[in-house]
Amino acid sequence: MGKRKRESEENDSILGGRPKIISPQLKTANLTTPGPGSTTTIQIIAGSYEKVLHGFTAKVSEISQKISKTPDIEFEDNFLFEAHSAAIRCLALSPTSSSADAPHSQKVILASGSTDERINLYHLSALPAPAQNAQKRPIPSLAGKKITENPDNRELGALLHHSSGVNALYFPSRSKLLSAAEDNTIAVTRTRDWAVLSTIKVPKPKAMGRPSGDTAPLGGTPAGVNDFAVHPSMKLMISVGKGEKCMRLWNLVTGKKAGVLSFERDMLQGVGEGKWSSGEGKRVEWNTQGDEFAVGFERGAVIFGMDSRPKFRVLPSPSTKLHQIHYIAAARANEKTSELLALSTEDGRILFYSMCVVENSDQEESNGKSFIPTREPFGQLGGSTSGLNIRIKDFEVLKLSTNGTSAASYVVVAGSSDGSIRLWSIDQEDLAKDAKITTVSRKKESGRQDEFDGNGDDGNGAKDPSIRQVGHLLGTYETGNRITCLKAFVMHTFPEDITETPNGEAEDEFNGIQDSDEDSNNG
Repeated sequence: MGKRKRESEENDSILGGRPKIISPQLKTANLTTPGPGSTTTIQIIAGSYEKVLHGFTAKVSEISQKISKTPDIEFEDNFLFEAHSAAIRCLALSPTSSSADAPHSQKVILASGSTDERINLYHLSALPAPAQNAQKRPIPSLAGKKITENPDNRELGALLHHSSGVNALYFPSRSKLLSAAEDNTIAVTRTRDWAVLSTIKVPKPKAMGRPSGDTAPLGGTPAGVNDFAVHPSMKLMISVGKGEKCMRLWNLVTGKKAGVLSFERDMLQGVGEGKWSSGEGKRVEWNTQGDEFAVGFERGAVIFGMDSRPKFRVLPSPSTKLHQIHYIAAARANEKTSELLALSTEDGRILFYSMCVVENSDQEESNGKSFIPTREPFGQLGGSTSGLNIRIKDFEVLKLSTNGTSAASYVVVAGSSDGSIRLWSIDQEDLAKDAKITTVSRKKESGRQDEFDGNGDDGNGAKDPSIRQVGHLLGTYETGNRITCLKAFVMHTFPEDITETPNGEAEDEFNGIQDSDEDSNNG
C-alpha cells in the first residue's frame, strides 16, 4: 500500500531528496505570543516512582519573567492519577500544531512509558482551560490547592508491543512515535492508527564479565536501549545501550544499521569511567542545528562532531552524577545563533556550557594519547549556594519570545527527587553574553592541559569560582511524589476574533520509514 498523502495545496512542496531540517525554533515559531501585560501558561507533566502521572499549569505574568524580588506565578492542578502499575520512566510530547489551525484541533499527544511494558497515550489540550470553567465552583481539595479540570484532556489507550520496560520515547513529528525498551528494540509507531510500522532490533551485547552492581539474571548480560536521538533531518538516529561501550548509528530510511562507533579507553577515562565502570552511554542528544551531538555518561559527557570525532568533554566539578542533558539555542540580536549545553546533576545543579568553537581547540597528541579539551561551565542554577542540593532528575527549557523586541527569555522547569518542581527565569541576553565571555577567557588558556584523577575530579574537589548563578527563581510546586521524568510546553493563546478553519490530517513529516514499510526485524 502506498503512502497516503494530504490533499493540500501550497504546502505540497517536494524536498528533492534534501534533508528536511525541523529545529525547535521552527516548531514554536507559529505560537501566538502573549502581548504586554498578558500571562503565559505553561503545562507541566511529571511522572514518579509512585506510578502517578501529575499534570498542572503554571501561569507566569510578564512582570515575573523579568528579574524581580516578588515573582508572580500561580499553579493549578489539572489531573492526578495512577497511570501505570510500576514506576514511570519516561514521557514524550508531540510537537504542537500550528496556531492557524482551528481551536478545537489544538491537541498535544502525551506518551508515558513504564517498567510495566506499557505505553499509555493521552490527548492534552494546547489551550488553557475555558474561562467558564474557572468561574465554576472549585473542585474540593484536601491539600488546599486550586484544581481546574480541562474538559479537552482525555485518554487514548495503551500500546503493548514491547516485552520489557520502556526506557525512552520521542515524537519526531505529530505522525510518528519512537519508543525504546529493555527488550533491545526501537519501535516506530504511526499515530494515525497506532500501527507499528517497523521494529529495529539492537544486537544484545556479548558477555564480557559482570560489572559490580549488575542486576542481570544468572547467565544473562545487561541488555536494553538506554536512550536514542533522532537527527533533525529525520534520516539518522543514534542509540546507546546497556553493557555496550559504543554507540550505534541507524539509517531511518531503510531501518538498518549504519555503523558502530566504539568508545576509546582514553576517552572513557577522561569522563570518569574507570576500570570497574560500565562505560555505557546513558544519554544522547543532537543539537538544534544537527551538526554535533552529546553523549552523556555517568559522571561526564563528550561532544562529538559530524565526523564522529570527540570535540571536547564536560565534567562537573566536584565530581557528581549526570541525569539529563539538553541543547539550547541562544543568540543576541543580529548575531549568529550559538549553542549551549545544559545538564542536571546529582547535587542539585543545572550547569550551562558554551558550545562555541574555540581556536586552537583541536585534539592534540600528548604522550601518544589523544587529548580531548575540557569545556568549563559559565553559569549554573541551583546548587548548595542557593540551598538546593537534591538531585534534579529531569528538566525542560522553554523559550518565551516577546513582541516587538529582539530579546527573549527562557523558563527552566526542573523536577527533583524530593517531589518539588522549580521554575527559573533566564534572560537570553545574559546567556549569550556570558557564553561569549567564557569562550574568550578559555581561548587564552588553550595551552593548558587539565589533569584528572580518572573519576572526573580536579584533584582537590574544589569548585570553579568563576561559575556564577544565572536567572532567578519564579516559584516552587510540591507534588508529594518522587519525580523520575518531566515534560512541559507553552500553551497557545488565541485572539478573540479567530476564525475556525477546516483542519486536515497532521502532515507526515517523518521522511525516514515510509508508511508502506512492513514490520521488519533488522539486526
